[in-house]
Amino acid sequence: MSQTPKIQLIDVHKSFGAKTVLDGITVDIAPSESFVIIGGSGTGKSVTLKCILGLMRPEQGRILVDGLDVVGMRPREREEVLRKFGMLFQGAALFDSLKVWENVAFGLIQGHKMERRKAKDKAVEKLYAVGLGADVGELYPAELSGGMQKRVGLARAIATEPEIIFFDEPTTGLDPIMADVINDLIVKCVKELGATAVSITHDMHSARKISDRMAMLHRGRLVWVGRTAEVDQSDNPFVDQFIHGRAEGPIKMELRR
Repeated sequence: MSQTPKIQLIDVHKSFGAKTVLDGITVDIAPSESFVIIGGSGTGKSVTLKCILGLMRPEQGRILVDGLDVVGMRPREREEVLRKFGMLFQGAALFDSLKVWENVAFGLIQGHKMERRKAKDKAVEKLYAVGLGADVGELYPAELSGGMQKRVGLARAIATEPEIIFFDEPTTGLDPIMADVINDLIVKCVKELGATAVSITHDMHSARKISDRMAMLHRGRLVWVGRTAEVDQSDNPFVDQFIHGRAEGPIKMELRR
């Protein structure tokens, strides 16, 4: 008997006015799989993520998490599904007024109603998991470098030990060495949790390192889906142009004159 996909998108459409952003997205993501959506800016990557998270509602199509359709779900049911999710935001998105440990423990205290002292111990444990000491937990986000903030964001994403983790452009704004550190930490943390990971990125080095499978999104459609190991032999002109960063090809940059 085949395994139920962890996440399924079936013919998902999303528009803003006359602009079609998602144009019939269909894809299955398996339990414990690390799945990365690549594509240029404005291709619909973030909107795909927001639809899965329930932050946006598609006009058409179904989105299933563990076989349950989350589109149009009642608030209480949606809350149960949201408990399965962890998220690393593009800019780390830490709360400036909270100490680092309070940022990491936020979901434990607010969502899981964990007692503060216990939540702090769990936060320190997760900071260690991303290579940061307990002393960092007493600092405020403004006292940290961009790379450290990103690590704190990762610690927060794994703090509730979620079944599904979303990564939104995890290496944006980082130097190549720190980006690689973050990629390694993502692989380590996801593997240790046995979680399903869904990432969006335009950083091909990151995409190759953290994914089992990749999909390329262009003009709201998935133009290629395949194993990461096969991306260089895809024979897909869109993928070929994107992974080599060529100006010439089927992907046209719209330049304002």
